[in-house]
Amino acid sequence: MLSIGSLGRTAGVKVPTIRYYEEIGLLPEAERSAGNQRLFNLRSLHRLRFIRHARDLGFPLDAIRDLLSLSDQPEQSCAAADTIARAQLAEVEARIARLNALKAELERMLAQCAGGTVRDCRVIEVLGDHASCAAPHHGHPDIGKGT
Repeated sequence: MLSIGSLGRTAGVKVPTIRYYEEIGLLPEAERSAGNQRLFNLRSLHRLRFIRHARDLGFPLDAIRDLLSLSDQPEQSCAAADTIARAQLAEVEARIARLNALKAELERMLAQCAGGTVRDCRVIEVLGDHASCAAPHHGHPDIGKGT
């Protein structure tokens, strides 16, 4: 059995995050010691590592919940897991496209800047007027994504 601190160190997850995952049902409720300390078993460690890896790959919590549910039923088809992973891949590709658009716009702004005074600075001009952008890029790719 592992204390919450040991579990966190072993899995590379902070204690408040473990408590949160337990609260929202991604981790089963821990057993308690006589002193009311949370005690986690190896199954919880494996589950927490799964969650952490899925988060590292950008999966949202709802998708992780679905993937955990699927992993609890090892004899069923993996088609549903593939569907979830394909949706995450599509989101990553869309984010990359937005980042590439941002990169291109920043490169264009800098290339057009003559390096003179702020009054004639293309960077300041473009930032002040979105219509001066060469292509739509509609903000930072992570805004509104809950990250």
